[in-house]
Amino acid sequence: MIAAVSRKRPHVLKQSRAKLWIRTAILIIFGTIFTIALYGDITSGKFNYSWALSAFLPCLVIGFWMRRWVPMHIHIASKLITFSFDKIYFSLILFLVIIKVISERIQGLTFWDDVIMCVILGLMIGRLCGICLRVRKLKVKHNFLPQKSEKENAL
Repeated sequence: MIAAVSRKRPHVLKQSRAKLWIRTAILIIFGTIFTIALYGDITSGKFNYSWALSAFLPCLVIGFWMRRWVPMHIHIASKLITFSFDKIYFSLILFLVIIKVISERIQGLTFWDDVIMCVILGLMIGRLCGICLRVRKLKVKHNFLPQKSEKENAL
């Protein structure tokens, strides 16, 4: 999505920095839970590292590509970038988590449970990295970054 430009100052809670930290915290929580579960299945022989990578890496790329769907707004007056709730991504992750919970409960679907965990982690990590890079690019483009002092430039 194309970033919209606004002259109005946004509400403090809608700033991109806060939303990025919230997304990072959610990723850390899911990542920790899923990594522990994956590690247990890999060490017990139920799952394999190569299967994990073959599910994770394509979803990492897809998640990075999904950064384009995040509606971003540039606020020139306050030098802030905000972004709105992405319903498509939220629906996809919610659907995958529900499918993961169902597959976890059914005997014999451990493989698919682990694949879904790798897919979710790939999408979340790829998208978060993509959003961070996109925000950085917009800040550079609109000169929102703090200017370095002469002392810092000399170092």
